[in-house]
Amino acid sequence: MLFAHGFGCDQTMWRHVVPSFESSHKVVAFDYIGAGGSNPNAYDPDKYSTLGGYAEDVVRIGKELDIRDGIFVGHSVSAMIGALATIQEPEMFSTLIMVSPSPRYIDDEDYIGGFSPDDIEELLASLDDNPLAWSAALAPAIVANADRPEHGQELTESFCKLDPKIASGFARATFTSDNRADLPKITARTLVLQCKEDIIAPEHVGEYVRDQIPNSKLLMLDATGHCPNLTAPDQVIAAIRDFV
Repeated sequence: MLFAHGFGCDQTMWRHVVPSFESSHKVVAFDYIGAGGSNPNAYDPDKYSTLGGYAEDVVRIGKELDIRDGIFVGHSVSAMIGALATIQEPEMFSTLIMVSPSPRYIDDEDYIGGFSPDDIEELLASLDDNPLAWSAALAPAIVANADRPEHGQELTESFCKLDPKIASGFARATFTSDNRADLPKITARTLVLQCKEDIIAPEHVGEYVRDQIPNSKLLMLDATGHCPNLTAPDQVIAAIRDFV
């Protein structure tokens, strides 16, 4: 099982989930370039200008570990990065777990991603202008668990650890991506985990993802916000265990 974190996070965001699978699976968690213990000097702005660059790294990890018939668990943007990796190497990952996914964040004709083009440009400009203020304002809203402010604070601190240049590039690659056409290409068994009151990936987006992936299932968790791996790990564990 390969666990991949979302934007602004690192592998520690899976610390409440990973231990539950260590006795039954070989479990690997990692940090994308610029996050956690990764080497920021390896950052290539051209390679990482799209999610494809991050998917290349996932495939490279899979080849190094000789993964076959593996399970990819991706949170947020990593759900789409994992989708690209499974399409590229279908024998590497036969099961895909998408936690709070969105194939496109920007509205487009009949598709409602949740943000207008101006919303996204304003979000990216705000991140460039003042990363600390951006993190402090956005992280608690993303977590959406006001009664447990410690989770919002943790995500704020995680955002603040990022190198601003790398964070800006990853954010643009994330929020301007459009992976809708990739969804029907996924052959892996896929579980989509969705939460209520998710301002990043609304409920109808999870339904869209399920409808576009041939062999997929959508499960609504009894949780709120965008980070159930942090705020509702027991539900995430149970859902994954039932599916795999």
